[in-house]
Order: sequence, then structure tokens, then C-alpha cells
Amino acid sequence: MNSADDLYRELRWNNQFQVMGTLPRNLQQVIDERTRGSGAGTTVVAYDGRSGEEGQAAVQRYQQLVAQKPQWHAPWRLSKVINGHLGWVRCVAVEPVDNEWFVTGSNDTTLKVWDLASGKLKLTLSGHTMGVRDVAVSERHPYMFSASEDKLVKCWDLEKNTAIRDYYGHLSGVHTVDIHPTLDLIATGGRDAVVKLWDIRTRKAVKTLVGHKAPITKVKCTPVDPQVVSSSTDTTVRLWDIVAGKSMKVLTHHKRAVRSIALHPGEFSLASACTDDVRSWRLPEGSLLTNFQSQSTGVINTLSINDDNVMFAGGDNGVLSFYEYKSGHLYQQTSTQEVRGSLESERGVLTSTFDATGLRLITGEVDKSIKIWRHVEDATEENQPGLPWNPNLSGQRF
Repeated sequence: MNSADDLYRELRWNNQFQVMGTLPRNLQQVIDERTRGSGAGTTVVAYDGRSGEEGQAAVQRYQQLVAQKPQWHAPWRLSKVINGHLGWVRCVAVEPVDNEWFVTGSNDTTLKVWDLASGKLKLTLSGHTMGVRDVAVSERHPYMFSASEDKLVKCWDLEKNTAIRDYYGHLSGVHTVDIHPTLDLIATGGRDAVVKLWDIRTRKAVKTLVGHKAPITKVKCTPVDPQVVSSSTDTTVRLWDIVAGKSMKVLTHHKRAVRSIALHPGEFSLASACTDDVRSWRLPEGSLLTNFQSQSTGVINTLSINDDNVMFAGGDNGVLSFYEYKSGHLYQQTSTQEVRGSLESERGVLTSTFDATGLRLITGEVDKSIKIWRHVEDATEENQPGLPWNPNLSGQRF
């Protein structure tokens, strides 16, 4: 009977205190007194192996976290500034096949296609009557899709450089669009708080996913379930079963509007961001992986992840944060500089993406500029160690 009581107390204790890096002072004093009398070391709970992982001491978990060393990455610096838009640059996407050009959308209602190597303007596409909020380039078709505040989603033929289809159905501005990697579908979301799935060729909305209570900020598609993931200003991230037309899982850990999500290109996981809080999740079950060192980053507008496990977070205050994805370690933090003639208040990052190689980062900003960032070429771990690694229990991958 005593062993059952001990196991129960042990589990209750771990459930309440195992996520804490340090215990409250009054509890720590009680533990110190007890362990001092028994001659044992100071641990949050004595672990005897009977209850598996649930009985593991928080101190042991902390020691495991300290023992892991984040992978070193070279720091990033500004390589090029491109001007041309007359409004905020709200979205950017890189051509995924040849990695030769990228496209940006702006509040000035236009889409502009730029040469990635030289930064020169190749083409300006007009057709929307209000600001362009998102753009996606297809890997399987010669198509590009743009979402706008004018309630329209447009399909652009990249061989004719013209809009060939309009998708009507949203009741308000459309904030986000993404292309399904295997099916001939696109997913869109916006201010009307629903996710719509469209057949690319027939222009019909084949499914409407209802569940969010506030405007949708980002939609991402994956080849397997959950095939659609969406984030919203209602503080939730939803993983959708598109066959049943309902949520598989609702992630409610964030306390403020979730402004951006990003899929990892190499593992089946997802990162999400709200003010002062960035987290990653294991898919398909939606379990928490990592709490990133993001307590003072402010409002985060955009996330991007490359194959080298570098995650970028762009802030509304112009702060660029670079993380080691697996450990959540913030290894570099720098600020963008507004272009000449702009106000200091226009120092803000609205959108970002890595190119296909992961060696270049493209950001779109409030000062109407596009900036390209690259690695510092001669950096080594000795001369550019980055910010110090200060792990805590709240950041551990579970």
C-alpha cells in the first residue's frame, strides 16, 4: 500500500514541478532538509526507475539538456538592399525548381519578379485592386497564386505572365495562400476566419474548413495528414482532417495572436510564433517539441526554416532572430536598418523566406525595401561563437 501511495505522490509531484528550471524557495528548503537527513543528493524527486519516464527527476532532465550542445551556425549579415515597391512588402516566395528568381507582393497592389543573383527587376504584374498579402509558386505547374485584400485569389500563368483564373468565395480580405504538394488544390484563409480548399482548374471551393474564431494569418499544406495547418489571431493553431472537414487537433498553448507558422523542410514538424513566444511541434500528433529562447523578441511577423536547421524570426520592431531549430538556442540577434529617407518607426520585418539552397534569406520590410542576407564567409566557431547557450527546462524537447 505504501509503494502505491509513494508512486501516486511521485507522479503528482512531477506533473506539477517537472517543467520548472528552479523550484519555489519554500519547496526547495523542504527538499534540502529531507535530503540532508537521508544523505541523498538534492533532486526534485527521488527516481527509482519504477514509473518509467514519468518518474524522471527534473534535475536529471536538466542535466541532459545542459549536456546537449547546439550545432554551430555562421552568423548572417546584410548582402543586398532592393528597392522598387511603393508600399509595404507583405509577401515573398522563391521559384522552387531552378532557384533563379523570386517574387514579392506589396500594399501597392503589384507583384514584382526579381532576379535572385543580381537583384534586378524582371517583371511587374498588376491585377489586384488592393494590397497583396501572400504569394505561392507551384513546383509542379507553371502557375503562381496570389492572395489579396480585395477578396480575390489569382492564378498567374508564368509562361504568359498574365492572370488566367480568379477564385471567388471569401467574404473578406484573403491573407494567405498555399499550394498542396501532391493534389491539384490550393488552400486559402483570411479575415472571414475560414480555410477554403480550391480545385485549381475548376475554380470551385471543394471544401470549407470552419473552426477558427478570428482572422486566419497563415495556411500551410503537407502531403500527408494533417494535410492543412492554419494559424489565427484567436491564439490557436489547427491541424485539419480535410476528408472529414474538421480539426484533428487544436493547439492552444499560445496566449496571443499566432501571426506565423513554418514547416521544417527536412523533418515532419512545425514552428509557430506569437508575441514573445516561439514553439515547435511534432506532426502529425501535434505534441510540443521545443520552447525557443524568445521571451523578449516582441511581436513576430514571420518565421522561416532551412535544411540546415536554422530558423529565422522577423519582428515588428525590426529585430532579426536566428535560432538553432532542434535546441531552441538563439545564436544571433541583430536589427535591420531602415533605408535612407524612411522613418525609424518603419523598421519592421513583415515577411521572409530562404532560397532553395538555404544560403540566402530574403526579407520584405515596412520601409518598402527587400533585403537579402547571407552567411559571414570567413566565420568560424572560434572567431564568431554567437550568443551563449543558456538552457533551461522550459526549452527542452519532450
